[in-house]
Amino acid sequence: MSHDLPAAIVIPVLNRRNLIGKAIRAALEQSHPDCIVIAVDDGSADGTWQAMGEFAGHPQLALIRLAKNTGTGPAKNMGIMLAGTRAVTFHDSDDRPHPDKLLRQARALGRTGLRPDPCLNWNILDRPATARMELGAVFAHHDLILPDGRQVTIRRDISIVDDVFPNVQMGDRVPGDWLHVNSGLFHPRIFAQLGGYADSIEEDREFRNRIVLSGQLVWIIEEPLLTKIETADSLTQSEASGYLSPARTAARAKVWQGVAEWMATRRIPPQPIDLDPATVAEIVNPGILSLSGALASPRTRRGLAGLIGQAADQTRTNSPFSAS
Repeated sequence: MSHDLPAAIVIPVLNRRNLIGKAIRAALEQSHPDCIVIAVDDGSADGTWQAMGEFAGHPQLALIRLAKNTGTGPAKNMGIMLAGTRAVTFHDSDDRPHPDKLLRQARALGRTGLRPDPCLNWNILDRPATARMELGAVFAHHDLILPDGRQVTIRRDISIVDDVFPNVQMGDRVPGDWLHVNSGLFHPRIFAQLGGYADSIEEDREFRNRIVLSGQLVWIIEEPLLTKIETADSLTQSEASGYLSPARTAARAKVWQGVAEWMATRRIPPQPIDLDPATVAEIVNPGILSLSGALASPRTRRGLAGLIGQAADQTRTNSPFSAS
């Protein structure tokens, strides 16, 4: 059996004035009957916030403006903390989801009555083969459009563990060929147990590893439900933050250090969310937001709870959107 888990789409954005409208529209057009969208402007300076204002009156959309750039990981964590008890997925401004992506993932994530197959080695996870299973995440295959015009469909399920077994990743398409975190929908239990994203340029990779290595149960829909578009100025393509950059090389080394520690101890530490509430400059439509049960620092929990209440009070007296 299954049911439609309530869900939230978190869209972190920085200086994507010409793309953010399409991303928000695609998120709002999802067929899931109980879905909200949380778009977080991470200190943009190009008019992105003003472009987001076109959608400010939509009842399913909350807009959050940060006073300064905090990084992709903290911006995603802000969305996690304000998604309440909803399952969460993450879309970038250049992602194009299938209209039924979220609905199909929510129904898979809400499945009940699953049991481990006894022919598989569940002992390595300290999980008896007779136990009931609860899914922690549902991924889907995705299409990747590269800056040179090539389109690659990512279908290699085993690639979700490419940092543990790189020897199974050899292929003629793209290095690693791994399932993108943005193709996943995550149960709120994941964030309560593991926390959120690290403040790292490889935050997706580290988060994915923590989910898998901690023994969370992952389901994969074997159809492309997301198109990921990379451009010359994408973080993974730019000279400053691309795969060959010193910054990303150092971040990868830290991620791999975590894998080495897991292989030695079979334990991986959580990543409590720690945010400075003072970075939040504005919240539009706070009424659809609520504090989640994600693992977080006390200042994060107290500060964001207060901000939601303050924003609600201001909404009752001010205009619904400010372009400040």
